[in-house]
Amino acid sequence: MSEGETILRVAAKGDGVTAAGRHVPGSAPGDLLLADGTLQHGPHHATPPCRHFGSCGGCQLQHLDDEALAQFVADRVANAASGQGLVSERISPPYLSPPKSRRRASLHAATVGGRIALGFREAASQRLVDLAECHVLAPELFGVVAPLRKLLARQKGRIAVEIELALAEQGVDVALKGLAVEGLAATEAMLDFARANALARLTVDQGYGPEAMWEPEPVSVSLAGRSVPLPPGAFLQATADGEAALAAAAREWLAGCPTIADLFSGLGTFAFALAGPAKVLAAEAARDAHLACKAAAGAAQLPVFAMHRDLFRNPLQPDELDRFAGVVLDPPRAGAREQVGRIAESRVPRVVYVSCNPSSWARDAATLVASGYRLEEVRPVGQFRWSTHVELASLFVR
Repeated sequence: MSEGETILRVAAKGDGVTAAGRHVPGSAPGDLLLADGTLQHGPHHATPPCRHFGSCGGCQLQHLDDEALAQFVADRVANAASGQGLVSERISPPYLSPPKSRRRASLHAATVGGRIALGFREAASQRLVDLAECHVLAPELFGVVAPLRKLLARQKGRIAVEIELALAEQGVDVALKGLAVEGLAATEAMLDFARANALARLTVDQGYGPEAMWEPEPVSVSLAGRSVPLPPGAFLQATADGEAALAAAAREWLAGCPTIADLFSGLGTFAFALAGPAKVLAAEAARDAHLACKAAAGAAQLPVFAMHRDLFRNPLQPDELDRFAGVVLDPPRAGAREQVGRIAESRVPRVVYVSCNPSSWARDAATLVASGYRLEEVRPVGQFRWSTHVELASLFVR
């Protein structure tokens, strides 16, 4: 190894890999691993913009330039597909969300060394990184970090709080779990914090579920231009632009389908993007999300029928699926083994599968292909910029 080994690619967990299979943390394609173990940076090695990179678990890939980052996203999808023997007729160039565009995030706060640390956890650790800056969060979300830290510093005793942030149409939605709010003074401090920071909503879970302490007007989120109620803790795509990229793929691929089933529909991300001229069945197990979708569809007078149904325990059956010209599904990370099995037995002509986990997607995709579907196109999406989490949209045609 006298002349060193070149880093050829980045593996799934973010390490660079040489031709000999050596894994090198913090390396980029084109870097040179020298004989003494040091790294000589190549053309795709970027200067990480954030001071916390290397300790904060929120990002793993800030040392890659955009070309290398896009290649990583594409490789994650291609490798998952090839592992199941799948071949797509087309793999589109990856879409990457820009910096500071994340509209939802899970943070933590705890007493560390007599003060409050608030941020993401370190990689593979319970230790907290006290955020002084963040290059993935939308500025509106990061704007509440310092005020929230100050609020929590007033609490008596040691604390350990889970924090969910989301950007709604009315502003920032803050949800705190594990915080005791006892007495008039503590309650007034919470309300003052919400008012001073113009929060859309402040909910606190003291062990009995989330309770709204501040919500001047009903909180909503815009999905395909429609205002949809946003229940506390409801799922949102990580970025608005990433959501738009996924929805655009579904609209393009299902254009002309008069009837569409949106499975694991959540608040209706794809249902509202596809409804009118198509009639859409939106099936969702989470009751709050189902009711939000139903209310928004009714208010907008859109042809969306919201169905409350657990598709893991009670998937749509082939005879039900055969009524639709197209299906779109966006299941949780574990995939949709049972529902995909029923789709494989159906005669649905076109299936759009959106996934946040290339591994479970590839397993389910293999089931569809084995039943006679053709994997026509895959579009990788990097919503979680500088992270090893990768999403995709895919089209299957029978």
